[in-house]
Amino acid sequence: MTPRLSMSAWVGAAMLAVFVFLGLFGPLLAPYPVGVAAVDQAPQFLAPSWSHWLGTDENGVDALSQLLHGARSALVLSAIVVTTCAILGVTIGVMAGYFRGVVDELVMRVVDILMAFPGILLNIAIVATVARPGLGLVVAALIANGWVGYARVARGQVLSLRERDYVQAARATGASDARIMSRHVVPNLMAPIMVQMTFAFGGVILVEASLSFLGLSPQTDHTWGAMLDQGRNLMFKPGYGHYIVAPGLAIAWVVLAANLLGDGLRDRLDPRQRGKG
Repeated sequence: MTPRLSMSAWVGAAMLAVFVFLGLFGPLLAPYPVGVAAVDQAPQFLAPSWSHWLGTDENGVDALSQLLHGARSALVLSAIVVTTCAILGVTIGVMAGYFRGVVDELVMRVVDILMAFPGILLNIAIVATVARPGLGLVVAALIANGWVGYARVARGQVLSLRERDYVQAARATGASDARIMSRHVVPNLMAPIMVQMTFAFGGVILVEASLSFLGLSPQTDHTWGAMLDQGRNLMFKPGYGHYIVAPGLAIAWVVLAANLLGDGLRDRLDPRQRGKG
């Protein structure tokens, strides 16, 4: 009997759905504009009120509006990075595991080097190469070492799948390597890849927030990391602690949701869990 998705996984899925909804429609729901046009439209450092639920920042911009716009930025960045890393990592891992030999050795040595180097330091080193990094550079920095986990998972699965009877039968009938990989290998390794993508979704947002907090991401005020950076200067002032708590809770919400859903999917899709419960 295949175990059902756990209650905690459903909770994580619901939490992640809330984030996706706010990422898609948050800018439309924002009560005030953000950016240059919104500067000085309201008094600075207003406390939370009915007109400004989370108050305003040092530029007089509504904090709730920044938070909702930041959800869009976080969603877009995560979707781009996770999707690109998965496609790149699965492609490289499948080729390494299927062809073995020199290809496998070369790919895995590169993977070992990248995994041995602290990921956040590599991201910082890449982003810090320019004075004002743009979104493209941040995405490239996160992809630089983000694909290695997918490559290791895919390669490990392919080493087992390539010896299965249906793969041997396809090879015996004269099927090309490309057809075998695309029709018989890749579809059967997508379960662990989906779990990996779920965990990575929250991790990307956490790393991007760290880069924004350090001032190493695109200089826009309406990202959660930039809001944390502003709130750092206000956290010890009485009445302003909410400004750092709000983006911190938003980041924690997404990371917790991704971890809960990832754990549930891993238990659901792991063949070793079948027959339990």
